[in-house]
Amino acid sequence: MIERYTLPEMKAIWSQENKFRKWLEVEIYACEAMAEMGLIPEEAFRQIRERARFNVKRIEEIEAVVNHDVIAFLTCVGEYVGDAARYIHLGLTSSDVLDTALAVLMKEAGQQILKRLEELREVLLEKAKEHRHTLMIGRTHGVHAEPITFGLKMLLWVAETERNIERMKRAVDVISVGKISGAVGTYANVDPRVEAHVCRRLGLRPARISTQILQRDRHAEFMTTLAVIGSSLDKFATEIRNLQRTDILEVEEYFARGQKGSSAMPHKRNPITAERISGLARILRGNALAALENVALWHERDISHSSVERVIIPDSTITLDYMLHKMTAIMKNLLVYPEKMRRNLERTHGLLFSQRVLLALVEKGLSRERAYELVQRNAMRSWREGVSFKELLMEDADIASVLTSREIESLFNYDYHLRHVDDIYRRFGL
Repeated sequence: MIERYTLPEMKAIWSQENKFRKWLEVEIYACEAMAEMGLIPEEAFRQIRERARFNVKRIEEIEAVVNHDVIAFLTCVGEYVGDAARYIHLGLTSSDVLDTALAVLMKEAGQQILKRLEELREVLLEKAKEHRHTLMIGRTHGVHAEPITFGLKMLLWVAETERNIERMKRAVDVISVGKISGAVGTYANVDPRVEAHVCRRLGLRPARISTQILQRDRHAEFMTTLAVIGSSLDKFATEIRNLQRTDILEVEEYFARGQKGSSAMPHKRNPITAERISGLARILRGNALAALENVALWHERDISHSSVERVIIPDSTITLDYMLHKMTAIMKNLLVYPEKMRRNLERTHGLLFSQRVLLALVEKGLSRERAYELVQRNAMRSWREGVSFKELLMEDADIASVLTSREIESLFNYDYHLRHVDDIYRRFGL
C-alpha cells in the first residue's frame, strides 16, 4: 500500500532517510547544548556538525550484525565523524533519541493530516453552499421522515470536519514533546538543559516528567484521534453508498469514461471508493486499540510497545492521509440528482406531512392521543393502498369536523419545513 498509494508528502515523512535524519538532529543538538555548556570540546562539536552523516544501506548492514538499530546508526555516523564521535550520545539512552525523533515525525504527519482536513472542509462547504435549498427527504431508521436539504447534510459534515480539525490540532499538541532524561528519566547522566535545548531546536516541549520513554497515553490519544477522523469519513462514505443505491440514486460517485463497474455485469456503477474508505476506517480503529494496549508498560519501560508502533503509527497516518485525499476527490466530483430527490420525496404520497396535521389538530383542541389516532389511521391506509394522504384526510369525517379542506391543503407545504434553513447557515457565517 505504501508504494502504490502513499502520497508524496506523507511517504517522505515516514521514509527511512527522514527517520535517521531526525535521529541525527537529536544527537547533533544534544552535542551542541553540551558544547555550549562546556561539557564537550568546541572543536569536537565542530567536527561532529561538519562530518556527521549516515547511509541507510550501511546502517542496515551493521544492524544485521549488532541487532540494535540505534547502535547501528551511531556506528555508521561514527565512521564519518572519526574520533570526535565519542562525544555523540554522551549520557543518552536509545529512547531519548527514538521517542524525541518519533514525536517530530508524528507532528509532521499530523500537520499533513490537518492540511488534508482543511481541503476536505473547503469542498464540503462549497457543496453546502451550492445545495442550500436542494430539497430532499430526511430519513430516520432508513425510513422517510421529513424534508431537509442536501445542503444541510453537507453542512453537518462541515461541522464534523471542523471538530476533527480541532481534535487533530490537540493531538499534534499532545505529541509535540521530547525527552532527553536518560535511562530512567532522572537526568543522572545528562543535564536537563540539554533536553530543553534539543526540544527548542526541534519545535517540541520538554516532557515535564518521563521515565526511559515518553508515556504512551500521548500516542494513544493521537491514534484514537486518527480513528475518530476515519470513522467520520466512514460515516460520510456510508451515506454516499446508501444514497447511491439503485432504488434511491440521489447522489453518485463520479464514473469516469472507460471505467468498468463489474467483470460480469456491464451496467454496474458501484461506489467503490466510498466502500474503500469504509474498509480502511476499520484499520484505523483496530490500530487505535493497539495504541491503547501500549499505554500499560512494565515499570519505567519495556519494549512491547516498540514493535507495535513501528507498524501502526506510519500505517495509520498514511492510511488516513489517503482516505482524506480520496474523500475530497469524491465530494469534489460527486454527482447530485435533485430531480430524483424530488421524486423520492413524493413517493409516500404526502405522508411526510403527518406531524403538521397532528399539531394542527392539537392546536384546534384535540388531545394529542386522539389527534395521533386520527392521523395514524389515515397514514396507515395511505401506506397500504398507495393513495394520497391529503385526500384521505379530507375524506375523514372526524378530521373534517376539525379542519377545513383549505386548512388541510395549507399544511402540505414544503416551505414550512425549510423556514429555518437560513438560520442554521448563519451559524456558519453563510
